[in-house]
Amino acid sequence: MHICYITAEYPVLNLPHGGVGTFVKTLGYKLIKNKFDVSVIRISNVDKVKIVNDKGVKVYLVPKSSLPFSFIPNSLKINRLIKKINKKHKIDVVETSELGFAFIRKIKSIKFVIRMHGGHHYFSLAENRKLEKKKVWQEKKSFFKADHIIAVSNYVGETTRGLLKLGNKKIQVIYNPIDVKKFYQSDSSKVEKFTILFAGTIIEKKGIRQLIESLKFLVDEFPEVKLKIAGRDSTLPGTNTPYRPILEKSISNKIKSHIDFLGVLPNSELPKHIEQANVCCYPSHMEAMPLAWLEVLAMGKIFIGSLTGPGNEVVNDNVTGLLSDPHNPESIAEKIRWVFNNENLSNVIARNAREDVLNRFNLDKLAEENINYYKSLNQN
Repeated sequence: MHICYITAEYPVLNLPHGGVGTFVKTLGYKLIKNKFDVSVIRISNVDKVKIVNDKGVKVYLVPKSSLPFSFIPNSLKINRLIKKINKKHKIDVVETSELGFAFIRKIKSIKFVIRMHGGHHYFSLAENRKLEKKKVWQEKKSFFKADHIIAVSNYVGETTRGLLKLGNKKIQVIYNPIDVKKFYQSDSSKVEKFTILFAGTIIEKKGIRQLIESLKFLVDEFPEVKLKIAGRDSTLPGTNTPYRPILEKSISNKIKSHIDFLGVLPNSELPKHIEQANVCCYPSHMEAMPLAWLEVLAMGKIFIGSLTGPGNEVVNDNVTGLLSDPHNPESIAEKIRWVFNNENLSNVIARNAREDVLNRFNLDKLAEENINYYKSLNQN
């Protein structure tokens, strides 16, 4: 079978990337090993179409338009490329996320699959943002074109079903997989005491501001506490205004010296930083099925996530990790304090976390689920 993914986040040539792209890359490698053909179309800041062979995954980098309403010329380029690829090597499935099919022309011989990673309706509700009419129209149009739907968690699937009035439409839930070899069992002897790691995009919805504010409830009791922040800056929603400078201005002198911004880390270096942290804390306001959480849990590290959304679906509170109220800095601080004061119990929870990942989120297991699902589409 030939699967073609459309994503602007695929990690290649040091271009900025995201969780959806990491998912496609991880699954793509497994599909290649199972005799699938995998193509990826990525709109990028390149000067001309480039084709990169990433361990068998054929990545088509398409120049991003600089014209007004760039989504129109970008979509035209994607349509032409799909048609060209399909003519040369028949595509069985095109997969993208929620808004991805809005301007993609249907080809009868190709199954269109949406994999819900959290769309416009979903995150607007979570962040209490107004819906944008243009994106509402695009998302509804995209789902109308989809032949099949996958959700990366029960929560994102059922929440989106309600928001978009999808009725009884079948939604297949397949969790995001994690490579438990790359994210190995960590060595507790390498832990740096009283260090907290945050890894993710630096933006309000990731809970980074509340995590920083939690330090003011910890520094007096733990004067050695250090928060290490790894990730790229983002912009305020609907603007081109960078978020990090605004965030840094809000940091009080009392806690400023306890914070290190590490910048963007190569994904290959992340396991080392996870291993060294005393606790990893990613208090997102909302997620769909966060790969970043799974990376920490896979390494047998004590982890603090969020009670919101699919939090309970990913983490069994007080058994495989800890869940906090991501909007409440005191709640976050309470969980961090518990970890610092309960090393032995934290280690038990951390061991449970890796065991749970091996059982539920193992790449081999979930790759097989995806393979069986794709093969079933040829029978419909």
